Amino acid sequence: MWTMGEKAAHPGSDNENVTFLGKSAHFKGIIRFNGTIRVDGRLEGEIYTSGVLIIGEHAVVKGIVSAGTVITSGKMNGTVTAVEQVQILKPGILIGDIRTPAISIEDGSHFHGMCDMGAHKWVDDQPGSNKDIHDLATHRGKMRAADL
Repeated sequence: MWTMGEKAAHPGSDNENVTFLGKSAHFKGIIRFNGTIRVDGRLEGEIYTSGVLIIGEHAVVKGIVSAGTVITSGKMNGTVTAVEQVQILKPGILIGDIRTPAISIEDGSHFHGMCDMGAHKWVDDQPGSNKDIHDLATHRGKMRAADL
């Protein structure tokens, strides 16, 4: 238990919800939570939190994850949506699709899947004029013919 001095050293600790799923825990189902959740056991199903999801090194998570931030050094298989960012830390493995505006993959970790970082927002939806587009193959053919 924290003493009064230790509790005062953690600002906001009274208001922040933190949930732990320990190493020996096996959970199957749906978790909806506001705040931080750390998983060190096995979870199969869905996790929804507006806060931070931390997947420990020995954890195994299969299913759908939606969080503010996802930090994993364990094994994940499924679909991950993060409003802020996804961090895959060594020795983490993430197999599945990710949708997030920011991602970092540490050297020694693994990711296999698709990642959508919202690039469609920067693509011009209005097709422009084709007069400035040059066909490189045609250009190469003309260059080779001129070299002969």
